[in-house]
Amino acid sequence: MMYRIAIVVSSLLLFSCASTESPIANQPYPALNDERFPSFELFPVESEQEIFYLDEQAQDFVQKALISSNSLTPDLNKLVANIFDYSEMGLLYRNTANSVANTTFHSRAANCLSLSIMTYAMADYAGFEATFYEVDIPEYWTRRDGFSLINGHVNMRIGNRLETNIATTASRSIDVDFDPQMIRRHFPRNKITKQEIVTMFYNNKGADALIENSYTRAYSYFREAALLSPHIQQSWINLGVLYRMVGDYEAAETSYRYALSLDDESLTAWENLSVLYRRTGREQEADEILAKVESRRVSNPFYHFILGEQALDDGRIDEALSHYRKAYKLDKTRHEVLFGLAKVHYELGDVHTAQRYIRKAEQVAPSNQDRERYQSKLSTIVSMIN
Repeated sequence: MMYRIAIVVSSLLLFSCASTESPIANQPYPALNDERFPSFELFPVESEQEIFYLDEQAQDFVQKALISSNSLTPDLNKLVANIFDYSEMGLLYRNTANSVANTTFHSRAANCLSLSIMTYAMADYAGFEATFYEVDIPEYWTRRDGFSLINGHVNMRIGNRLETNIATTASRSIDVDFDPQMIRRHFPRNKITKQEIVTMFYNNKGADALIENSYTRAYSYFREAALLSPHIQQSWINLGVLYRMVGDYEAAETSYRYALSLDDESLTAWENLSVLYRRTGREQEADEILAKVESRRVSNPFYHFILGEQALDDGRIDEALSHYRKAYKLDKTRHEVLFGLAKVHYELGDVHTAQRYIRKAEQVAPSNQDRERYQSKLSTIVSMIN
């Protein structure tokens, strides 16, 4: 999809039957549209219990991690260190891997939300108190199969339960953040509930389904997210994107307007509304909204980066180069921007400049996986030159 339509996911955005019957969705939420997706109940979502469940093997991992070599009391530092060792040595950080706690443990692929869910489940099983936080990061987009995904980020704090009578060793609390972009830890954060984390999980799974063109499944997840936490506007924005994609423009506008009633400063909701207006021939209104959105985003390097990505997807190479350069001027440390410059120079036939930017991207990449990816790209280019 070549429009700048932002699906909201909770990773950097994306099972089996739920234990409870889906509630009826008439009032007070007119933005829900069960009639459009009459078979949505054939796609039940995971229950909270299923999302945080750990099997015996995962529980055994926790038990072994709890006891340090010189103490017989539960060691919070040891538990967290073992979880990080497990994730760093054998678990692949993948932004698209949205999974329940037990699947994350066994599949060894997850994003920050899935890793946080697994860690919460392990901390809870061990008897510690875990608290989720949503990090207030600037708008940050990624591209996936033609979609622009605007990403959120979560981390957590783990500490001793005040009511417990079990003695523990080491720190009273530890902050845990799996994001390889370390800079995000410097942003303010707000405490959120376990229920809100489940809502984020549903939105991520709904985004997965939407990208796969499984629209009824996507509705099932977005619907459940909206009903579980109706105050979270991301669910209503995502529903609006879904309605627009199936051609229900009236429902899409209702959903965007409902999201804006919760927060009329949401640039994502306004931008999606402008896309809808343009699709329905309301060009002047679309232009007015988009001008206001762009004036607010002009200083965000990732705004220019995602415009470059979209232009490159469309084959507008010179325009892509202009956007990447604007992003680079605002922030010269982002590996994504440097790789964007490498891609566009490669398309222009300037292989040596592409090679130079890939080397720079490799140098500032925050994770081993990114560095290895750039090394592979660099080796491919070198082999072509030679």
